[in-house]
Amino acid sequence: MTGKYVAATILFGALLLFAFAGAVAESMQDYLARGHSAYNDQKYDDAIRIYSTVISANPEVMELYYFRGMAYYKRGKYSEAVNDYSKALTEKTNDTELYFQRGLAYYKRGHNDKAIEDFTKAISLNPNLADVYMHRGISYAYNGQLDEAIEDYNKAIILKVNNYTAYYNRGVAYVRKAQADFRKACSMDIKPACDNLKQVSE
Repeated sequence: MTGKYVAATILFGALLLFAFAGAVAESMQDYLARGHSAYNDQKYDDAIRIYSTVISANPEVMELYYFRGMAYYKRGKYSEAVNDYSKALTEKTNDTELYFQRGLAYYKRGHNDKAIEDFTKAISLNPNLADVYMHRGISYAYNGQLDEAIEDYNKAIILKVNNYTAYYNRGVAYVRKAQADFRKACSMDIKPACDNLKQVSE
């Protein structure tokens, strides 16, 4: 869980206090803290249950949907994660991290076009996040848009020089482009192309 949203717990603590009187209010804050603890301990089902209880009492606090969405994502419940991130985005319409996280959930569901849309929105809000470029590149690659993928990997590497995953993924994209060209040339009976196709396909 990112520091940004853990810190947000303090910011909307007043809302919890407003919603519940006296000792009940304090117990709800403690309950939310247990949700964070369960999440950090990778007890995602417990975290989901706790966050759901707090949401039922504070449905207007958008950060809560982010917390539960993260737990759903870690649990592999990507549709539920998308729903919670979307709920949070109804109010927090310019939140880079929410778009990025929803993009990841869309990608996990195999919805690459929607993932690309969210990653693109995140980039428009903050163009200096290497991980967002890298994940958009991955989504482009799965769509067969190799030129776009390579361009994003290049940007990720510029922003984060030691991004070994971006280097690897860019290499894979170049190989896939080479395979296409060698395959075409091989179909024209160009023997060196056939030899090279065999090498890059192994």
